[in-house]
Amino acid sequence: MRRTADGSPGEAERFYDELKRQNLKVRVGMEASGHSRWFESWLRNLEFELWIGDAAEIRTKRVRKQKTDRQDAQLLLRLMMEDRFPQVWVPDAANRDIRQLLWHRHRLVQMRTRVMNQLHVVALNEGLRRKKALWRPAGRKELESIALAPWATRRRQDLLGLLDQLTPKIQELTQALEEEVEKRPVARRLRTHPGAGPLTALAFELVIGTPERFHCGKQIASYVGLVPSEESSGERRRLGHISKQGSALLRFLLVEAAQVTVRSQPAWRNKFFHLAMRRGRKIAKVAMARKLAVHLYWMWRQGLDYGQLHTLGSHAGEPGNLDGVRQITDVMIGHPAPHNRGVRTSNYDRSR
Repeated sequence: MRRTADGSPGEAERFYDELKRQNLKVRVGMEASGHSRWFESWLRNLEFELWIGDAAEIRTKRVRKQKTDRQDAQLLLRLMMEDRFPQVWVPDAANRDIRQLLWHRHRLVQMRTRVMNQLHVVALNEGLRRKKALWRPAGRKELESIALAPWATRRRQDLLGLLDQLTPKIQELTQALEEEVEKRPVARRLRTHPGAGPLTALAFELVIGTPERFHCGKQIASYVGLVPSEESSGERRRLGHISKQGSALLRFLLVEAAQVTVRSQPAWRNKFFHLAMRRGRKIAKVAMARKLAVHLYWMWRQGLDYGQLHTLGSHAGEPGNLDGVRQITDVMIGHPAPHNRGVRTSNYDRSR
């Protein structure tokens, strides 16, 4: 830890301070883990270089199934000396701070949802069923007018007070979030996709960082944990539940946004119901979230908004968009492409 129980500097702090006093050039390697923000910022203040490695990939490089602190340190040192250290991308301080805005709003919304669910229970126990109308002025007045026992009255009063406190805080954070999106061209472009609001667009930009880190949509789906885990051996291949790697917040937002897209886009709705009948609704929701993540990635990678992606992207050639292939060719090479009059297969050419 950084400090001991009496507040004095810990062993790690004294060790690196001594290296700093000796004016040594230091490179530190560590596995990616939580609760290490203080260590990263502290090394940055000391002007030491820090490499953060992929913990899963480092684990595959361990020969023996023995794991101690000394053996872990020796493994990291060997990987760094042999230039085989699997270094990962680390967001900057500004990126991390804006993520706190997203997480703070998300947690407050979850708290408000729990409070509202409890108030629904109070109303249902008294025979009042208003659903969303319970939060309108008339519905709330009706809820407050119900005669309850003393402790039930106290519960209703406290829950309504919490609701009144959480709602303006959430609105303030939502306004700050929308202002942040307006400052970012990438987030503004991503939110043009149906179903992707400012929260989803901003979270996608912050978590992905830069699209050049990924070569295809499959890597994006794997990065956000929307691909099935695999346990294969020999000719036997077994796919399990999704891996749930990466940002849990972004994965949650993508699933929610995909459901909005399904309700608003006929093509997405047809695909969703087709998958739901074959594999179930839960798997269909995850599949649509993965499709949305891939769409957002290509919009960002190619610098296109949703309208341009629909015209020049994977929808080219569909009814009503027959010239899409020629249009994107014109954009890429700068001159009209010739009409395709027919394609010969390689087998046909060989037989000739």
